[in-house]
Amino acid sequence: MAPVTLTGYLVWGAINFFDEKVIPLIPLIYNPETYLDHSIPGLGVLLFLVFTTIIGAITKGFFGRQIVKVGELLVAKTPVVRTIYNAVKQILETALKNSSNSFQNACLIQYPRSGIWAVAFISTETRGEISAKIDEKKLVSVFLPTTPNPTSGFLLFIPKKDILLLDMSVEEAAKLVISAGLVIPGDVGIQEKNNESSEK
Repeated sequence: MAPVTLTGYLVWGAINFFDEKVIPLIPLIYNPETYLDHSIPGLGVLLFLVFTTIIGAITKGFFGRQIVKVGELLVAKTPVVRTIYNAVKQILETALKNSSNSFQNACLIQYPRSGIWAVAFISTETRGEISAKIDEKKLVSVFLPTTPNPTSGFLLFIPKKDILLLDMSVEEAAKLVISAGLVIPGDVGIQEKNNESSEK
């Protein structure tokens, strides 16, 4: 019951949040709740989605792109705002980019010292200045997440020969990290194999 209850609570909280912020902005003459005896749950969410869809369609055109460019130029000239805007923009672009640009594989690396292994995710092969400055043939950019919050972590540049690739998917490895090792992918299958071998 806990996951179902918590999910329902969060969804209902999000709906109420949008309703409280969006519905007061609607003129009374256009607000359906003006002519009804009760409120309409989710009306704010619906209007927000319609509004963002229209804005997205406008900004895809030539005129809309010019407006966005002018807006970004104005933001870039504002000292404090530009730092916040650029940071938020990079985070959103990273989070919403295509899955083809996401982590390639889950792996094991020795961290923080030799003999201690940690689960990490391979980003890309290291290129540019970093690869040129380090005297290694093949360097790999690796993200080492923290537990239980995998959104924070460390970016490491490791020789490819020092990385052990895992058969588990990136999603399974993420579950392993988030659960602090309590959810082990493939553990059931391994246990069944061990039982079969012991029976034989």
